[in-house]
Amino acid sequence: MWQQIQTTVRAEHCAELEALLLEAGASSVTMMDAEDQPVFQREPGTTPLWGISTLTGLFPQEQNLKALLATLQFHPRVLNRDSLQIESLQEQVWERTWMDNFTPRQYGKRLWVCPSWQSPPDPEAINILLDPGLAFGTGSHATTALCLRWLEQADLGDKTVIDYGCGSGILAIAAALLGADKIHAVDNDPQAIAATVDNSSRNDMPFGKITAYLPEALPKLQADFLLANILAEPLHELVDHFTALVKPEGKIVLSGILEEQAASLMVRYERWFCLDKPATEDGWVRLSGSRRA
Repeated sequence: MWQQIQTTVRAEHCAELEALLLEAGASSVTMMDAEDQPVFQREPGTTPLWGISTLTGLFPQEQNLKALLATLQFHPRVLNRDSLQIESLQEQVWERTWMDNFTPRQYGKRLWVCPSWQSPPDPEAINILLDPGLAFGTGSHATTALCLRWLEQADLGDKTVIDYGCGSGILAIAAALLGADKIHAVDNDPQAIAATVDNSSRNDMPFGKITAYLPEALPKLQADFLLANILAEPLHELVDHFTALVKPEGKIVLSGILEEQAASLMVRYERWFCLDKPATEDGWVRLSGSRRA
């Protein structure tokens, strides 16, 4: 048995409250989003935090936490002082709990994303077997789901694809299974490169079908398709680079964009691309279009 205390604080005060919980004897302290405000890693080795974060201190059941609770209830950095409480937790295998929450999902008529440790529900479908590890991308987030649905209906036969911001490799593998000839997977996080290589092997990709690179190692080329499921800010910054990477009349797919960010990004890309009507899901937008000849 374990017990926990959860505190809600601003990002700039997380380190201070984390230290307080650890000094009080916490076996671990975890940080989670308190206000549904997605944040993605921009640079390897950095740990960006949500504006408002929930810190959870995990303590042995026998430890007396009354003094710590009183301290937090009067602490000026804590935002939820009136609702603080001690909660008891049953013993669990935490890795197993996470795995149980990752279930098979279908995208379009023929594409499934399945945990690598389960049998696909439809063996005759196009099944991506995935173990994301520390990389982003299981298909459960709207940004990835929007891209998978676009890919499922695209004509990828014998095409060259760039997956820029490959994360777990999910979009690169989907493109390969849907008929693409060669996929260049790019990410600035070495953990994502490792996850993409591992998941490619898990899906029995032929040697050289998917090649993963850090951005500076991507060879000079022009692709038929470029996918970028990252964030609006780097999408703004990379417009000229992406334009150079896409063949005239080639396709581009952009995701990781909040609804309020879409209009300015469309203006940025319309100089070089003829854009389709945006697709939206859960407050997120997918932009797609063709490179102007």
